[in-house]
Amino acid sequence: MIVCSCTGISDRDIREAIAWMRASDPYTLITPGKIYRALGKSAECGGCIRLFVERMRRDERFAVPVELCDLRASALRVVLNEA
Repeated sequence: MIVCSCTGISDRDIREAIAWMRASDPYTLITPGKIYRALGKSAECGGCIRLFVERMRRDERFAVPVELCDLRASALRVVLNEA
């Protein structure tokens, strides 16, 4: 299914880009911009962004790695404990 008609990106392209990013760096935070860059394209009109993000979220490899969850709160606790 074509997700972005301006650039011809399909849901399969999104899944493959996510898989490639996870394989090359399991701790990367995946964003629409990173997917566009991985595919050698750039966003044009932005009309597809809701569908684009929906397709990203459907991929089981999209989730933020558990080691990266809640980092801001952890860093804040460290700072407060040192003060």
